[in-house]
Amino acid sequence: MPDNVTLVDHPLVQHKLALMRRKETRTAEFRQLLREIALLLGYEVTRDLPLTSEEIETPLTKMTAPRLEGKKMVLVSILRAGNGLLEGMLELIPSARVGHIGLYRDPETLVAVEYYFKVPRDLSDRLVIVVDPMLATGNSAVAAVGRLKEEGANNIKFVCLLAAPEGIQAFSEAHPDVHIITAAIDDRLNGHGYIVPGLGDAGDRLYGTK
Repeated sequence: MPDNVTLVDHPLVQHKLALMRRKETRTAEFRQLLREIALLLGYEVTRDLPLTSEEIETPLTKMTAPRLEGKKMVLVSILRAGNGLLEGMLELIPSARVGHIGLYRDPETLVAVEYYFKVPRDLSDRLVIVVDPMLATGNSAVAAVGRLKEEGANNIKFVCLLAAPEGIQAFSEAHPDVHIITAAIDDRLNGHGYIVPGLGDAGDRLYGTK
């Protein structure tokens, strides 16, 4: 496994992901499971946040207590499926700023085409966490991170549920400085650019549009 990839193999994550993979899992359950996994992945991606200390007073005494250091982080969702992960992350980090990048995959070329981009200012001073359930061909993630770098982001992490080896390779070649956090690395892509065994189209299953 590449050095820039973290596989989150926590039993709860793996159990919930297995439930999501099942084709008979209904939309409401799929949506809830995605929120739950997002929260668990959030713990991993924020594991190394810098801390400082401050003097506080408990009901019993004064003490020096840790707290997060620096400006609030930014969560960036790659529309539309990324919103499922975004909502779970926001439960863990409700003070985070939020951005959205709209991309669709051209069915012929599989190249990512941008149709929407709205992110907070001052990205250079913040940790930026990009979320999208699937890292398949890697084209959308590569394009999204490239745009964020153009806007000044220089501390970026990418969080997904599933990754294909082809997507990891393409992403790592384009952005070797960006760490990938994923719950699973599947076997391969099929001819249509879907992850196998995968879980189908995450956006369709999340919103019931298949």
